[in-house]
Amino acid sequence: MRSAEFDREYVLRSAMNEFIAKGYNKTSMQDLKRATGLHPGSIYCAFENKRGLLLASLNHYAETKSQSFEAFFVKGEGILKGFELYLNDIVELKECYENKGCLLQKSLSELEQQDDEVEQIICDMLNQWKTNIKYKLDIAKANGEIQQDTDCELLSDFLVMNIYGLRSFATTKPSKECLEKLVKKIIQSLKNS
Repeated sequence: MRSAEFDREYVLRSAMNEFIAKGYNKTSMQDLKRATGLHPGSIYCAFENKRGLLLASLNHYAETKSQSFEAFFVKGEGILKGFELYLNDIVELKECYENKGCLLQKSLSELEQQDDEVEQIICDMLNQWKTNIKYKLDIAKANGEIQQDTDCELLSDFLVMNIYGLRSFATTKPSKECLEKLVKKIIQSLKNS
């Protein structure tokens, strides 16, 4: 049997956008065929089934979001400045408006208690992201950007909660000015914690 030849990144990005827009259960094989350009047979050959394509899409999403997240901290302007840039990017990002959210959050909400394995994979990805946030906060603490008695574990949970909230709130289409003020409030709360 011949293996399917296709642009894997394009296919995963296209499938990802379908899963974000419609959710896993409402995304049909015809939707995936239209979005990816692959026939169902090719999808089955490459990913086994729709669930396999979702898992591959989740991995791709987590990897690209992790790389994107890290890019906000490479300029050497400080950890809090990196978080501010990251949060402002959420405000600017089309993911809040066009794609209607985060694939990990959306998939977890839809599939929890339906597929224990997928639920655990998503939770592990989200926990890895939170671990990365805590690591950044530990650096900010060591650099004196946040107070020395700060509980970075608790602060990372607080920041994750604010990021989820900012994304969700952004879908209600508040003014950009409102979202920018909220970002400043979040950053200020990190400094004062």
